[in-house]
Amino acid sequence: MIPLREWQVECIERALVVYQNQSHFLCHATPGAGKTVMVASVAKALFQLDEIDFVICFSPSRAVANGVAATFRQTLGRSFNGQIGAAGGSYTYQSMDTLPEELWEVLREHRVLVVLDEIHHCSGLVWENSPIGNRWGRIILEKIQGRARYTMALSGTPWRTDDSPIVLSQYTTYNGQISCDYEYGLRQAVLDGVCRAPKIVLTDNREINLKSAEFGCKTFASISESLKSEHITYQDFLFRDEIIDQVLSKASEKLTSIRDHTPSAGGLVVAASVAHAEQIAGRLAMAGEHPVIVTYQTPEAQRIISDFKTASDRWMISVGMISEGTDIPRLQVCCHLSRIRTELHFRQVLGRILRRQPEDPADTSAWLYVLAEPNLAEFARSIGEDLPGDRVVSFALDSETLGTQKSKAMKSYQDDNFALTLDLGEQASVEDPDQVSKIQNEEEVDLRISNQYWNEVLALFATGT
Repeated sequence: MIPLREWQVECIERALVVYQNQSHFLCHATPGAGKTVMVASVAKALFQLDEIDFVICFSPSRAVANGVAATFRQTLGRSFNGQIGAAGGSYTYQSMDTLPEELWEVLREHRVLVVLDEIHHCSGLVWENSPIGNRWGRIILEKIQGRARYTMALSGTPWRTDDSPIVLSQYTTYNGQISCDYEYGLRQAVLDGVCRAPKIVLTDNREINLKSAEFGCKTFASISESLKSEHITYQDFLFRDEIIDQVLSKASEKLTSIRDHTPSAGGLVVAASVAHAEQIAGRLAMAGEHPVIVTYQTPEAQRIISDFKTASDRWMISVGMISEGTDIPRLQVCCHLSRIRTELHFRQVLGRILRRQPEDPADTSAWLYVLAEPNLAEFARSIGEDLPGDRVVSFALDSETLGTQKSKAMKSYQDDNFALTLDLGEQASVEDPDQVSKIQNEEEVDLRISNQYWNEVLALFATGT
């Protein structure tokens, strides 16, 4: 029996009350809070009340679907493989199109609870008696709405980047905000000791030089200023070895200090592409690390993720795999080096390191390292404003990042001036092959990044680790 947290008990009780008057329930709980255990417990209560015969769960990836099945199996004490005699089955949204018709018939012939995990992936509404939205949302409207006895939608980020409505959801008419039946935010989760307190490190540089025959020489005092010039892009920074080394160096130092008291602690690097992941792995290898790479192209990726969950490896590099809902509690440090810059993605990446473990010290923190790109910096500060108390913003020049005391591993292959030539055409071929023809004719820009790095640490609580 999995012990329930206070918020989970409250949400379960709330759901059972709401289900007396309506069939749908939306729970907004911060990533890492334990939504799957909560909804499995709701299912258990509904079985005990003889309100349902079967449970069908949908989630955005196979790794998450497998985790959901394991949690339901443990909570209900019954098999959860979708077969005869099982309590239910767990599937991905991607599989909706290919599921046998017999499964949908179960909704018509039996009392079914349908769980929709990370519901923000599914957009849709009925307009003039016709369902509109993305494919998953339309299937939910056509095959689940009005047929399932109960539906429960879960999300840690209940909004969509394209601002389209989330399927089955209600919105307030005066400001368009989603109406949730239960909310459990990061603010309360940290206070309750359910989630780690996040600390976000924004890495920037004081001297960035650009040179070309078109505009001559220009110097910028920050990443943000250089991006405003429109001569280079955020992706150009992501693929630079010296930038990668800087972020990894600081993150590795933090992971080492955490492992002094939590030996199993691990780190995650969210990369921009498969080529980028391999580049990052090479830089970590030069620093004596042995990272695990898992991408959408990796054979047996789910097995590798499962093995990493209980292993002692320091680093995993991911492209499109360790995303929302993936449960690896030992992850405590993360480097956000993805090209995706939306608040939804930012919060979901942060969520991978928020989940506390029983052995965590009381003052433990989750450390997220990102470049000081304007959007990411804004998202980081909005995370802080969601939490109570005094948000500590400390601006501190770091002597190690100024070249006076680099680690031995990093110093061996970094030049103090970091003078390298960036061919925008070659960069595009790594990041976006479709753009090669467009950019190859553009003028070569010489990008020089000094060793004058500095970090802004957004600390949400005065924790020591």
